[in-house]
Amino acid sequence: MKKKVNVGIVQTTCTANKRDNLQKAILKIHEAAKNGAQIICLQELFTSLYFCDVQDYDNFLLAEAIPGESTDALQTLAAQLGVVIIASLFEKRAEGVYHNTTAVLDADGTYLGKYRKMHIPDDPGFYEKFYFTPGDLGYKVFKTKFANIGVLICWDQWYPEAARITALMGAEILFYPTAIGWATTQDEATNTEQYNAWQTIQRSHAIANGLHVVSVNRVGEEAGVKFWGGSFVSNPFGTVLYQASHQNEEVIVQEIDLSKTDNYRVHWPFLRDRRIDSYQPIVNRLID
Repeated sequence: MKKKVNVGIVQTTCTANKRDNLQKAILKIHEAAKNGAQIICLQELFTSLYFCDVQDYDNFLLAEAIPGESTDALQTLAAQLGVVIIASLFEKRAEGVYHNTTAVLDADGTYLGKYRKMHIPDDPGFYEKFYFTPGDLGYKVFKTKFANIGVLICWDQWYPEAARITALMGAEILFYPTAIGWATTQDEATNTEQYNAWQTIQRSHAIANGLHVVSVNRVGEEAGVKFWGGSFVSNPFGTVLYQASHQNEEVIVQEIDLSKTDNYRVHWPFLRDRRIDSYQPIVNRLID
């Protein structure tokens, strides 16, 4: 039996005005819903510029409670449009404890819960360890009206363990809200290599786990970084069903057929042939 779902990607630029960014996202969600989207994913930290390019204590003022003001507005919108919304936000959990967090809102407006980013990078221009406490909720699958979805965030996308665990928990689609880009000083060959690696690792998660992957990135130049967009949808065998441009704002609606998972998993039974009795060494940092 076929089970088709329309996923919506919102790839945009952002400004320093948090309220304007939220209103822009709301307009784009309306556009995606009008075009038939049922599950709509926003990019990482969509209510602000990517502030982790610097270590600045004032940026903690951008954080908010989850649930809170932004999720309240998006819950109302989800119920109004009958769509699932995946919203990546800067969470203030308590005084001095902050997370990079994604909330999931069901098609009737119900707040289903949140996932806190597990893998936190610390690189020039991406000083996330300054701001974010690593996630402590574990990996999550959310049972929405249209599908069981797993959500991971940006740097998580480089780790096959995160994708595997989320797939084993029953995710039918894996979503990656993202904010990643090129240094504006880089040459084109380096840019191409980096983007290809980024897309390839996520397509490999689709293949290894036999599920669709949806990755949503921002565009625009911010503080010496050109966010490379390139949001895409992969089928369960790594075929790119849609890829967005590297520079333009886009609202994309892509139909996916969830019955493909069973077909690919039957013919390429990677999950069946896993040797779980041999994997204990994976929990070590290194094997000496």
